[in-house]
Amino acid sequence: MTSALEGIKILDLSWTAPGPYCSMLLADLGAEVIKIEEPRRGDYARLVPPFIGKESALFLSLNRNKKSITLNLRSNRGRQIFYRLAEKSDVVLEGFRPGVTKRLGLDYDSIRKINPKIIYCSITGYGQDGPYRDFVGHDPNYIGIAGILSLSGVREGPPPLPGIAMADFGGGGMFAVIGILTAIIARGKNGVGQYIDVSMVDGLISWISSIASMYFAEKKPPGRGEMVLSGGMPYVGVYETKDKKFITIAAVEAHFWRNLCRVIGREDLTEHQFATGKKREEIFSALKEIFRTKTRDEWFNLMTSSDVPCGPVYALDEVFKDPQVLHRGMLMKIDYPSVGKIKQIRCPVKFSETPGEIRS
Repeated sequence: MTSALEGIKILDLSWTAPGPYCSMLLADLGAEVIKIEEPRRGDYARLVPPFIGKESALFLSLNRNKKSITLNLRSNRGRQIFYRLAEKSDVVLEGFRPGVTKRLGLDYDSIRKINPKIIYCSITGYGQDGPYRDFVGHDPNYIGIAGILSLSGVREGPPPLPGIAMADFGGGGMFAVIGILTAIIARGKNGVGQYIDVSMVDGLISWISSIASMYFAEKKPPGRGEMVLSGGMPYVGVYETKDKKFITIAAVEAHFWRNLCRVIGREDLTEHQFATGKKREEIFSALKEIFRTKTRDEWFNLMTSSDVPCGPVYALDEVFKDPQVLHRGMLMKIDYPSVGKIKQIRCPVKFSETPGEIRS
């Protein structure tokens, strides 16, 4: 069976997370990815603990299906080798700070002289232009500027930092995949390559489109803990259970709220789904008390059998024991020559004709 991206060659100059996640997804779908690493040290992710044998678990999680070479791109010989590779490639992916590739003679304008059909994608925090282009940053900085932190958490205390790198994987890596695939399709129509400027902050801002539209309409920014999806109403929230675990409830639609009220034996609350003020606080208190009367899994079984949107709050060791996760095959084992078999997350998109696969 032919892979979807078979025949597409990508030169990957990126390291750590955003770029490597992008190129791994493309490699899973059949692209040939040649990872260019710095001599002696290599990708910084190789140095990040914990380690499996002598290999970084982080590095292994983002770099399957790739080939790897080291090049000293500051030397003329290293650049000449890169030029020869770029001449026969479809895509160059990089994650340097703006201006670095130009100083090295590896920027888009330099490479397209060698290969006019090249697709060149840059991933940065703030983009290639603007007053913040040269600022350093990491995920907490980007989600703060994009407004996501201000929308997260309860009213009291500082906003909570999410447990995943939203900017790296979502704002950067995934939008780079979208950009590269779109450019490949466009080149198939017009025969022309192009430059792709991916800003992680821009990507994150696109995620808040629906919330922003409400702000534009009401002229008032929502406060933390006030919106429905951040726990501002009783019918959507996270509740502690009898066993000191937590369950999520999202009875947004009226019929789901009716189902919830019926299951918990409080059908008198049905007409008060959108209550405010004192009545809303009374419903919050009632639900908190009721959910502490059964365990998380008891509530999950009861709610799902009664058509109430809910879900257990899992620790990671529970995620990979869940029957739905196992059924969908999201956990797999890969045989790495240097460390043996290790567990990894499978490509999440299921294709009927050209599925993602692990080749190396």
